[in-house]
Amino acid sequence: MTPELTRLAAELTTVIDAVAASFGGHPDRTLDGELDCDPTTPGRLLCWQYGVRVEHPASPETRLPSLLPALHADGWESHDRSTPAEQITRFTRDGTDFTIHVAAAVTIIGSTRPVPA
Repeated sequence: MTPELTRLAAELTTVIDAVAASFGGHPDRTLDGELDCDPTTPGRLLCWQYGVRVEHPASPETRLPSLLPALHADGWESHDRSTPAEQITRFTRDGTDFTIHVAAAVTIIGSTRPVPA
């Protein structure tokens, strides 16, 4: 893993784990690793992906809005993509993004960012 990808992985793991902890329950890791993200030129652009799933999160309808002030204070911009059936918010900062997706009894939080190899 490149030094930039290592730094990014550590930073995003911390952010995503903190968000998951705020939903309560036990988060299950769904993704954690490097990915070659440009099929047209393999090995030139890498992504690191990390995601967790929280079953039966505590107060999902209020948890996501309560996280916004702290994430905004840390420089994350939010983009609401919610529908009447689910809450979806994408956060971006310096070319990095992660998404919080709350649907029924599951919350999924994941991230990715391409980095030149």
